Amino acid sequence: MTKQLSFLPKIDRTATQEELEGVLESVRIHRQFGMMRKEMKVTPSYEMREHGPTHAVGKPLEDVAIANIQQSKREEWLEGMSLRIEQFLNRLGNGRAGSIQRDIICKRYLEEEDICDYMVYNEIGMSERTYRRWKSKAFYKLAFALGLEVYDTEETGGNE
Repeated sequence: MTKQLSFLPKIDRTATQEELEGVLESVRIHRQFGMMRKEMKVTPSYEMREHGPTHAVGKPLEDVAIANIQQSKREEWLEGMSLRIEQFLNRLGNGRAGSIQRDIICKRYLEEEDICDYMVYNEIGMSERTYRRWKSKAFYKLAFALGLEVYDTEETGGNE
């Protein structure tokens, strides 16, 4: 029997879920605290040092400036991702399916810290099985909307 050609690659669900949960956690923390800028030390730290020339020149101002630039790039990325998540949640629609998926993502990943799945599905008022189905659908859509889907890489031998 011949194999059917598949033009759509398979998605690695666990890797996609881990990637998406990491991004949602970062966005939640960013929304909660914002960016903490580094500041230059005013008082030097006195340390015992070996005698002899080290020829190392400290540039604390440059180090702080570089760290802040890198941090601001990360902040821009997180703000963009936060905006895209908000747009996705707003576009889910006002129907039953959209509101359920929006509630699941918001309550589980964007509102509070240390909230578990069982707390969310008890608060929403649905069974665990139904909650897992809705959560899976919402994750699938959100991963595609954000471009965070991870595809399965099948390793095939050369003699097939």
